[in-house]
Amino acid sequence: MTRASVADPCPCGSGRAYDKCCGDFIDGTGIAVRAEQLMRSRYTAFVLSREHYLLSSWHPSTRPATLGLNGTGAVKWLGLKIVGCEAGGEDDSEGRVEFVARFREGGGRATRIHENSRFVREGGHWFYVDGEIGGGKR
Repeated sequence: MTRASVADPCPCGSGRAYDKCCGDFIDGTGIAVRAEQLMRSRYTAFVLSREHYLLSSWHPSTRPATLGLNGTGAVKWLGLKIVGCEAGGEDDSEGRVEFVARFREGGGRATRIHENSRFVREGGHWFYVDGEIGGGKR
């Protein structure tokens, strides 16, 4: 899936329509006010192969030059579960979001990523910094 219709359910699993959820952030018409919103929109951007959004929402201190997403569908994202959040609210400058994302690559077995992601807010924008694989301690 490389495109989402505004009426489609958002891939992040919120139960809301794409345009009322992550679509605003990915399409540049809205700004995430909580770290969890940015986490969900980044997952959705992976589902939709939106590399530009992923890179622009990644903090410059840890951002790679490219992600190499090609949109060919080699990776099929299967779902996102938010395990927990620490800080990351509208008045915070830092936050953590622990999540589990499931995917299948090249028709193989389903795999899961369990990560405790670190976010910072600068200039009114949340950025992904890095994450501890396995979830770590919250």
